[in-house]
Amino acid sequence: MLIADKITKKMGTRTILHDVDLKINKGDFVCVLGANGAGKSTLLKILSLLMKPSSGKVFFHGIEATQYGAKIGGQIGVISHNTFLYEQLTAYENLQFYGRMYGLKHLEERIFSVIREVGLEFALHERVQGYSRGMQQRLAIARALIHSPEILFLDEPHTGLDQKANELFNQIMIQFNSSGGTIIMITHNIEEGLFLANKAIVVSRGRIVYQGTTRDLSKEKVQKFYTESGGGQNELPQSN
Repeated sequence: MLIADKITKKMGTRTILHDVDLKINKGDFVCVLGANGAGKSTLLKILSLLMKPSSGKVFFHGIEATQYGAKIGGQIGVISHNTFLYEQLTAYENLQFYGRMYGLKHLEERIFSVIREVGLEFALHERVQGYSRGMQQRLAIARALIHSPEILFLDEPHTGLDQKANELFNQIMIQFNSSGGTIIMITHNIEEGLFLANKAIVVSRGRIVYQGTTRDLSKEKVQKFYTESGGGQNELPQSN
C-alpha cells in the first residue's frame, strides 16, 4: 500500500533521514518509536506528503506520491501537534469547511457522525478558541476522519488528552483499524504503542533499526535496538 524507497532528508548540512526503506501493508497499525531528534516526525511528514524528501520516493498504491500527491491527498488523514483548526470558527464550521474541501456528499450527516465519535456534541457550535487543548485535539481527530481516509498519520496524538479522552481515542483508532483502515502513529508511550499496533518501527539517528511485528517486542528489546545502533542507552523517552 505504502512504500518508501531510499528516503533521505537534509536540512542544511545535517542529514535527518538516511536512505530509509519502508513497506506498509493495507490494514497495518504501525507504531513509530524513537527518541526526540531521531527523525520520526520528519519521516511522518514525508510519508503524509506534508514535506518533500531531499531524495528518494514515496509510492501509494503504486502511484508516486512525491510527484502526484494531489491525486491521493483525499485518502490521507493527519493528526499532529498542529490541529489544523480555525480557532475563530465553531467546531461545526471547521468540519463543514474540511468536508466541502473534500467534496463530501451528505456532509451534515457526516459532521454529526464524527462529532459523536469524539464526544463533542455539546460544543459543536462553540468557537474553537474557547476549547481546551484536549477538546481541540479531539476535534482534530474528527477533522482527520471527516472524509473517511484510507490511512491515518498520527504524530503524538495522545498529547493533551485526559484519561477518558485517551481511552476514547484508542477505541476510535481500534475501530478504524478493524474496519480496514491503516495507521502510522508516532508515540513516546512504548507500552501503549506496542499494545495498540501490530507492527513497529524503531528509528535511531535517522535510520530504521527495526521494522517488524510487535508480537515479541518489548520496551527492553526496543532499548537494545537503540544501544546496538549507537543511539545510546539513555535516548529512549520514558513512557507516560
